[in-house]
Amino acid sequence: MQLPTTFEKLIEEANQSDLYNKLILQLNKDFLLANIDLDFHEEILPSSLKLLLHEIVYKLIQEKFTEYLNLLYIIDVPEKQVKALNGDDLLKLSEDVSFLILKREWQKVWFRNNY
Repeated sequence: MQLPTTFEKLIEEANQSDLYNKLILQLNKDFLLANIDLDFHEEILPSSLKLLLHEIVYKLIQEKFTEYLNLLYIIDVPEKQVKALNGDDLLKLSEDVSFLILKREWQKVWFRNNY
């Protein structure tokens, strides 16, 4: 499996495979497991998803770092990839982490659908 390199490619691939709704459901499931009160509507637009996820990750990093780390653990975002990000700009960091979260969730959905 070749993982998408941009948010747009990820959404395009999810829509082509008719798995966008499953991606949203997987996000909701993992956020619930992490005790983070967030429930994406299944009909959420990709642009809204991106902005909302970015905002939540940004707030978690700033205000609830333990919950942020727990979320990354539950979603199973590779620690190596997170450590490789530049942490100087918190806004950019939260955007990059949001994409890592979406990529990992997409990977789960894709594998579950194909195997």
